Amino acid sequence: MADFDLVIRGGTVATAADTTNCDVGIKDGAVAALGRQLGAGLREIDARGKLVLPGGIDSHCHIEQRSSAGVICADDFYSGTVAAAFGGTTTVIPFAAQHRGQSLRQVVEDYHAAAQPKAVIDYAFHLIISDPTEQVLGQELPALIRDGYTSFKVYMTYDLLQLDDHQLLDILALARREGALVMVHAENYDMIRWLTARLLESGRTAPRYHAVSHARLAEGEATHRAISLAQLLDVPILLVHVSAPEAIEEIRSAQTKGLKIYGETCPQYLFLTAEDIARPGLEGAKYCCSPPPRDQAGQEAVWAGLKNGTFQVFSSDHAPYRFDASGKLPHGEHTTFKAVANGVPGIELRLPLLFSEGVGRGRLDLNAFVALTATNHAKLYGLYPRKGTIAVGSDADIAIWDPGRETIVSAAMLHDNVGYTPYEGRHLHGWPVTVLSRGRVVVEDGALVAGRGSGAFLPCALSEFAKPAGIAVPELAYAAGHGAPLV
Repeated sequence: MADFDLVIRGGTVATAADTTNCDVGIKDGAVAALGRQLGAGLREIDARGKLVLPGGIDSHCHIEQRSSAGVICADDFYSGTVAAAFGGTTTVIPFAAQHRGQSLRQVVEDYHAAAQPKAVIDYAFHLIISDPTEQVLGQELPALIRDGYTSFKVYMTYDLLQLDDHQLLDILALARREGALVMVHAENYDMIRWLTARLLESGRTAPRYHAVSHARLAEGEATHRAISLAQLLDVPILLVHVSAPEAIEEIRSAQTKGLKIYGETCPQYLFLTAEDIARPGLEGAKYCCSPPPRDQAGQEAVWAGLKNGTFQVFSSDHAPYRFDASGKLPHGEHTTFKAVANGVPGIELRLPLLFSEGVGRGRLDLNAFVALTATNHAKLYGLYPRKGTIAVGSDADIAIWDPGRETIVSAAMLHDNVGYTPYEGRHLHGWPVTVLSRGRVVVEDGALVAGRGSGAFLPCALSEFAKPAGIAVPELAYAAGHGAPLV
């Protein structure tokens, strides 16, 4: 009689903390044993010469989402999760995005209705808060946090999403009371719209001017301001999709002071530059995202931030828009940089890109790769240790990697619904060849073997990362009286 449902034999098993050669025994969807020469499994996978890693967690991706400008993502919850799985990701945390005038509770119900029949891997949801009314802050958001939606994103820019500092303080105060984690898109709205207006007035409408309008200083200033607001209330925040050296320096400085300020970056800031946005004609629109890719020095600053711990997580910020009037180019050949749909695809290539250029080139060790792509995501968003590691009792979410496999990236090989990739032609070393979710094989031999709707929703616990640092702000203590908390 078999001891396990499945045994992965002889691979190099790596977590964020350890690397060892052993078997992995799986039973009832969970890791049941780790050791050499485990008993028999009903099925066995030979992983000799391969790496056995926790399945990736992509905690910043946009799937089946309508933008504030009304543009729908090219990927629904089927194509988006299929693409994620082929890239070694076994859990995604996309956004349930509120637009102004919408009930937050209804938004969540709508996203569940979209995801439940389609997702092939497990998923949770962040919230996007764009309309912090009394109803939202007083009733809906606290109730949703207690129901397992323990993180939410706010914007300091975009015409229909931007919140002012007073609104941000209200949301940060609520997050502190409830133990939730706030994700911040930090760019100075007025800097960007002032530059945009001047550029358009002078006839500079090409995609290259997107990078000019989203100045590095705009990201640096807003990052500093977001940190100051968080410090005032002693509440942790995560700065998302960080690209500029100025912003990286602000985060690092805050961390050095002992503040609970976390950082996230993405593939586009390691592998693309502003020169890509400056490609001829409208071709540069394929590379427009906010913040935009910077220069070579900016890339090196992001690599340094990954190596020195400024960044805790590496996400895709997958924002899939087709290169036509339904997506990137709403006005066809007359689309100005301001009207280009913001975002680039990357959900399938996130892990292979970082593995090839990070681990493969010695910039990151294997344990740091696991931490940045899986473990820290699970810890930040209240999913650890169920997700993000290979340990007895954890879900058997596992990607078996062939570290020697060579791949030339092309849009034709990918499984999203975008039709192009900004990483076309790039040579990569290493690829996930077999992917398991809760012990069931999802991807094998280049084929999908999981059905629509087989993924499960994951309510998130409160995050240990979201606890206040306990660093007093004198003005706040004085205003509260004898140091009593205001929030």
